[in-house]
Amino acid sequence: MVKMKKVGFDPAKYIEEQSKYILERVNHYDKLYLEFGGKLIGDMHAKRVLPGFDEDAKIKLLHRLKDQTEIIICVYAGDIERNKIRGDYGITYDMDILRLIDDLSEYELAVNSVVITRYNGQPSTKIFMNKLRQRGITVHTHTEIEGYPVDVDKIVSEDGFGKNTFIPTTKPIVVVTGPGAGSGKLATCLNQLYHESRHGRIAGYSKFETFPVWNVPLRHPLNIAYEAATVDLKDVNMIDSFHFDTYGEIAVNYNRDLETFPIIKRTIERITGRESDFHSPTDMGVNRVGFGITDDEVVQEASKQEIIRRYFSTACDYKKGLTDLDTLNRMKLIMEEMDLRQEDRPAVVPARDYAAKLKASQEEEVPAVMALELNDGRMITGRASSLMDAGSAALLNAIKELANIADEILLLSPVILEPIRNLKANELGGRMTALNANEILIALSISAVTNPTAQLAYEQLGNLKGVQGHATVMLNKDEEQVLRNLGIEFTSDPYFPSKNLYYI
Repeated sequence: MVKMKKVGFDPAKYIEEQSKYILERVNHYDKLYLEFGGKLIGDMHAKRVLPGFDEDAKIKLLHRLKDQTEIIICVYAGDIERNKIRGDYGITYDMDILRLIDDLSEYELAVNSVVITRYNGQPSTKIFMNKLRQRGITVHTHTEIEGYPVDVDKIVSEDGFGKNTFIPTTKPIVVVTGPGAGSGKLATCLNQLYHESRHGRIAGYSKFETFPVWNVPLRHPLNIAYEAATVDLKDVNMIDSFHFDTYGEIAVNYNRDLETFPIIKRTIERITGRESDFHSPTDMGVNRVGFGITDDEVVQEASKQEIIRRYFSTACDYKKGLTDLDTLNRMKLIMEEMDLRQEDRPAVVPARDYAAKLKASQEEEVPAVMALELNDGRMITGRASSLMDAGSAALLNAIKELANIADEILLLSPVILEPIRNLKANELGGRMTALNANEILIALSISAVTNPTAQLAYEQLGNLKGVQGHATVMLNKDEEQVLRNLGIEFTSDPYFPSKNLYYI
């Protein structure tokens, strides 16, 4: 019997309420600059912690407002220069911007321009700017303003925002977005407000930040999951004291917004020459996501699972040298605060138990095993071998199970697999000859042309979306990307799969 996944969020209600609220805010100004935090497209964190949430809800919301909306994309030059990677997509920030522009075009949303923030002639950034211009994308550059954001007198002057480009816009709603924290979205919004004011227009600013959710309790797992997601930024949820002092209502925000609110408010007042309508950081926001929650118990459990997932991600990043011990320890404290254990993630114990059996039989020193929890609750495992890695084995076993194919039946003939291995080992000079998930799936698609059993298994690949997985060793980037593309949510224990320093 197939077990239906529980839903705790109503996406239609959310989009309806959110679009209505944004339009109400627009009515106060000639133009509204709307800073979009988080991911504009493919917000998988929101989807994981709010079962039922549409990961593309934001872009669909903007599509409804497309006749009134245009987009400015910001990126920090330093992130381009050091090839910063988007962890969720496994691509660099410059490639992410190209992907975002393509996606926005599909939703008929006008991209006004790309703004390179804190630009001072970085070589790689120049190349990226040329690429954009060659494809007809308008590019602006903003330099770093000395004293930003605290020196309001300097910022709101000809030596501050006055020396940066004004970006002409034509629609009443201007969405300002960009990859990652520190992209310069807020500074770009304030820069625009400065120049709009100089042109005699009344422009406003608001922030669309999904998390933390202001109208759920401070220590609710949903908000703690946000702390886990931003543990490297050291974000901490707090009661919005400004909101409470003004309205006597409890609202949740996070430390950076609370710390900068007085400065932002003063800057906007200095730019516009009038008292701000906002009395708190919560006032600045247009976040209605809390009103879409339909089952709090489901959301709490999903959020707890996300916290565990983030713990594993942080532990692996620490092992790879990508984060520091303070960040890992902070993540451990969050786990303890929520009374969570690694083993509370269902796929962890089966993977580790299988690995322990292999180690006991002395087959392998560090057994590589992956367990997959199917959407109906069935647990499937796969182990690495000389023929294929653990992820590939688990994938094949999972689609065989879904297609009701007996375990002893081979999906892929050695006649197909051995030439691929020989090609990797000999002609391509590969040191790691075990086939990865990408190679296995290509072999499966070829086999499906002539093998009806392979075709049955191939047709089940779409049913892997939403499957939860855990590996006893860290997966390489290519393997991770294949699993992401299939929609599998996976975690890994922080152990290297081999002693090789490069081939991991």
